[in-house]
Amino acid sequence: MSSELFADSKNWIVLADNLAVLPHMADASVDLIYIDPPFNTGKNQTRTRIKTERDENGDRIGFQGRKYKTTILGTSGFEDQFDNFIEFIAPRLEEAHRILVSRGSLFLHIDYREVHYCKVLLDRIFGRECFMNEIIWAYDYGARSRSKWSAKHDNILWYAKDPGNYIFNFNEMDRIPYMAPGLVGKEKAARGKTPTDVWWHTIVAPNSKEKTGYPTQKPLAVLERIVKVHSNPGDTLLDFFAGSGSFGEAAYNNRRRYILIDNHEEAIKICLRRLAHTAPCTMGIDADKVTAPENPRLL
Repeated sequence: MSSELFADSKNWIVLADNLAVLPHMADASVDLIYIDPPFNTGKNQTRTRIKTERDENGDRIGFQGRKYKTTILGTSGFEDQFDNFIEFIAPRLEEAHRILVSRGSLFLHIDYREVHYCKVLLDRIFGRECFMNEIIWAYDYGARSRSKWSAKHDNILWYAKDPGNYIFNFNEMDRIPYMAPGLVGKEKAARGKTPTDVWWHTIVAPNSKEKTGYPTQKPLAVLERIVKVHSNPGDTLLDFFAGSGSFGEAAYNNRRRYILIDNHEEAIKICLRRLAHTAPCTMGIDADKVTAPENPRLL
């Protein structure tokens, strides 16, 4: 591979091990990196796609007691287990630091199992002074534990390559409602307030138009907040654990260029379907062989 990989101004979707690609990207060639690697949960992350239809002898009960028959369309997922997660992620984060521009930022989306070890690692790679925020994405969905406090948040670590000079478009922040609007006056209440380092946002609901079928898909609104505040139109954005392609969509929607890399063919197929309207260049997979999605929402 050439060291001038992705030197053009096009969008890219790549099927490959990211560690085989990143070393061939030029120094200081990317303005913003967001990654959502496997969390090392020790489980297989899977999602089963189903279709339901009215049937008086069906196997499930829906609204107003009506019965429905379930048909399994297929499953998708990946193994989320590493003997040594830090050993796995370290060389990839070192490459991320190298390819970031001087005003660029890295966002590492992780959970409570590995976040503390990742913080120590990133302090070493970037420098402790480059740590800007630990953002808590809090949601309230799914089962509750009866043996411990239910885990209902993810952690997002933000590191700036240069803590004295980084992109932070304060005025691009989306506003959120005041919890007690009557205490701040009509003008402030109408404008809303800027978010803190705790972001309350639901997960991508199973019946959402946004849902692609990927088991760990992240909400577009969460990623668009990062894109708008931490990059500028025309910038190059990279996600080398692309998953469902949400970061690519967030980039394209806000006039940024994206590079998406993933080594799971199912993930890349979802990215290609979801971002077909952006006419991406591809590497490692023949886009013409990707079948049309069963769910037209993927387009």
